[in-house]
Amino acid sequence: MSILSLIIKREFISKVRNKSFIIMTFVSPLIFVAVAVLIGYLSSLKTDIKHIGIHDESGLFVKEFKSDESYKYHDVSKIETKVLKDSVSQANYEGILFIPNKNELKDYEKSIEYVSDDSPSLGFIAKVESILSEKLTRQNMNNRGVDTLVLDQSRIDVTMHLTKASGEETVKGLNEMKVIIGIGCGYLLMMFIIIYGNMVMRSVIEEKTNRIIEIIISSVRPIQLMMGKIIGTTFAGILQFLIWAVVGIILLVVANTVFGLNTSSPSTELALEASKVEDVKLYITEFLKLPLLSLALYFIIYFIGGYFLYSSLYAAIGAAVDNETDTQQFMFPVIMPLMLGVYIGFFTVINEPHGTVATIFSMIPFTSPIVMLMRIPFGVPFYQIAISIALLFATFIGIVWVASKIYRVGILMYGKKPTWKELLKWLKY
Repeated sequence: MSILSLIIKREFISKVRNKSFIIMTFVSPLIFVAVAVLIGYLSSLKTDIKHIGIHDESGLFVKEFKSDESYKYHDVSKIETKVLKDSVSQANYEGILFIPNKNELKDYEKSIEYVSDDSPSLGFIAKVESILSEKLTRQNMNNRGVDTLVLDQSRIDVTMHLTKASGEETVKGLNEMKVIIGIGCGYLLMMFIIIYGNMVMRSVIEEKTNRIIEIIISSVRPIQLMMGKIIGTTFAGILQFLIWAVVGIILLVVANTVFGLNTSSPSTELALEASKVEDVKLYITEFLKLPLLSLALYFIIYFIGGYFLYSSLYAAIGAAVDNETDTQQFMFPVIMPLMLGVYIGFFTVINEPHGTVATIFSMIPFTSPIVMLMRIPFGVPFYQIAISIALLFATFIGIVWVASKIYRVGILMYGKKPTWKELLKWLKY
């Protein structure tokens, strides 16, 4: 058995036998389920009803405001203004809408005031402004002799029927579906790199602190040791994800058995009927038409390239410092490209998946694993993917060479905090 395979085996076994690894492997899915249940429960809770006073001196608008589950409107037109403002201060009302009496409808544009100690939400402001504008518009039409009833009866709502050039039916929100899939893959990859990259770094720091590395390095080349750690940790991570997938399937089966979550239940049938069964079928059909196998394959390829690239940097940082506290000065330049990839992908791929910005950042090796995965559901030319993958793995080889030089020197350094200047010197050794 080669030295590299021995290191990989040792690193893998040490990770999977670690108590924290075992505990988090089986506890993490339960935590995610508990958080999901908690979020679902909290979202189902009804919010407290907010009481809004309407002081309408004109008498035109007060009846237009209808109470709902969130807001209850009260006609306080006969109460003095000063008393109402004191009521807001004493929390009797969330806010008071003051509407003066004007001779001309045009004068209402800038004269209506809402008084509240707390800033109202944008949704509430938009709703109130919409009610006031609609009422004023209709009143203005009536004053001009326009029959608003005829206008309402003449109104025609258009719903577009979407089809492809080939004649196939398609659905609204298909791009949004692709965006969600792409962002999910990109974000998952980023989290995997950060979590297991840190695991590699801590492993290097631990062995360096315990002086075990001095014995190991006498018979192993530094680059072999570094690559063994990276690959061994990768296998441990893959095992953890497989266990999570199995536990997730078991939890779904248990939930289906205990709570009766099946598609034949009356509540589910009603929900499907409400959301139009045909539309649901179309969404499922469009989802299955997406390049899911290609996306899975490219996810693995970009995961390998991106993870190895960043893990090499994590290993070099771990070798350069004596404790985890000293890593902070070197972590920002490593994490920054990952965060940049997420935000660039999110803000550019949504609007222009094939635009210049999205295309360029899907070629840059430090951001391509995330941005390209976000673009692939929209259909990317194969030559662009090939160039991106080639650049990623070429950069990975270069980064491994650079990281191994830092690793070779730093792994035996103790008692001194390295600076960026010293790291550059180590590269010249």
